[in-house]
Amino acid sequence: MTRSVTCVLSAIVALTGLAMAACGGDSADDDVLLVVTTVAPLRNIIEEVGGDRIDVVGLVPEGVNSHTYDPPPSAVGEIEKADLIVINGLNLELPTLELAEANRADDTPILQLGNEAVSPEDYVYDFSFPRAGGNPNPHLWTAPHLAVRYAEIVRDALIDLDPDGRAYYETNTERLSDRLWELDEAIAEATKTIPEAHRRLITYHDSFPYFAPRYGLEVIGAIQPSDFSQPSPREVAELIEQVKGAGVPAIFGSEVFPSEVLQTIAKEAGAIQVSTLSDDDLPGEPGDAGNTLVGMMVENVRTMVTALGGDASALDGFDTGSTWQASQ
Repeated sequence: MTRSVTCVLSAIVALTGLAMAACGGDSADDDVLLVVTTVAPLRNIIEEVGGDRIDVVGLVPEGVNSHTYDPPPSAVGEIEKADLIVINGLNLELPTLELAEANRADDTPILQLGNEAVSPEDYVYDFSFPRAGGNPNPHLWTAPHLAVRYAEIVRDALIDLDPDGRAYYETNTERLSDRLWELDEAIAEATKTIPEAHRRLITYHDSFPYFAPRYGLEVIGAIQPSDFSQPSPREVAELIEQVKGAGVPAIFGSEVFPSEVLQTIAKEAGAIQVSTLSDDDLPGEPGDAGNTLVGMMVENVRTMVTALGGDASALDGFDTGSTWQASQ
């Protein structure tokens, strides 16, 4: 009987030890930084830099209009717990910024990447983002060289919060930057094959103003007005004449901004409509191998180059997987 009681007590002690070890594991998890962000490309950049020393929550679902997205009340809980809040800035996510400013902890920084990546003299204003509206085009991340800058800004913010992780964040940032510079070279090689007369982009939404000039492409128009409404009949007529005058073989839309007007303009102008470009909807699902900013841009460039009469083979076999590695 005594031996049985002893065995039971030993078992209880062992189980208690396991429970304490489990609690210790949870405690270790408390050292992982919680980063709250908005759109999927930013979420991916942060993941690549922070690796397994951070957890990342993206507030804006993929496939929605990030310009008009209003975060639900449930986002408040994530913001309150955040160690770092990262948004694109340049007035892209104003409802989220307001919610973050009202609900973050006093010592939680808000990082606005676009505001730090380029200076005001480098802002781009265009059809969807006219200067009169006061909002510069915020789509910096579609340009790989500026995505590198985003990664560097995130790296520095994470080091400020977690100095012990400096070497890890620096190494992860270097890996991501190397991949982005390789992509930059592959894009340059692919876009050079587009006939010169076709190196012009007409898109539904102005998503590539920082991307296009780097590769010798000219953005000559966008279909979506600055208030995100459908273009007026007069604007449609002007766009048809613009497409005809440009002589481009294709105009580009996106699944996020479906529009019958795009088909009308293409038909009347004698061009084809390609509606598969993306600026913040990554391929696949989170956790998939190619659910990355690099993966999105490889698909975008392949689509553009092919539709405009070029050869996209420079992108064949390009590695679109994640670049971060587990910490030791």
